[in-house]
Amino acid sequence: MNDVVAYVETMPFWHWWVAGLGLLILEAFMPGAVFLWMGVSALVVGGLAWLLPAMAWQAEWVVFAVLSVVTVVVWRRYRPPAESDRPTLNRRGHSYVGRSFTLRDAIVNGVGKLRVDDSQWRITGPDVPAGTVVRVIAADGATLRVEPAA
Repeated sequence: MNDVVAYVETMPFWHWWVAGLGLLILEAFMPGAVFLWMGVSALVVGGLAWLLPAMAWQAEWVVFAVLSVVTVVVWRRYRPPAESDRPTLNRRGHSYVGRSFTLRDAIVNGVGKLRVDDSQWRITGPDVPAGTVVRVIAADGATLRVEPAA
C-alpha cells in the first residue's frame, strides 16, 4: 500500500496524458461526451503538471475533478440542440400532417375514423361523406384533424 501512495505522490505528468487519451478512446466506444470532457481535463492537468512540476498530487486531482465537472456542466448547458433527420420518428401522428387520404367512413358530428397503413386513427373535421379525400392538417395526440382536400 505504501508503494501505491509513493507512486501517486511522484506521478509523472505523462500519466495524465495517457489517462486523458484512455478517456478519449473510451468516449469513442461509449459516446455521451462525459468521457470526452474528462479526457480533455486529464490532458490539461498533464500540461499543468508538466509546466509546474512542483504541483502537489492532491492539487492535480482537485484540478482534474473541478475541470471535469465544470466542462461537463458547461457543455450540457451550451451544446447545440440535436437536430434529427427524422424529427417525427416518435410522433407518428405528426408524420401524417400534409398527407391526403380517402375516407372509408363518413365524418359525422365532426368525428370519424381513418385507416392509415396498419392503424386506425380518430379524426375530427367537418362532416363529409365516405369516399371524400381529406388532408391531415394537425395532430393532437391520437386524434388527427382533417379538412376536405381541394
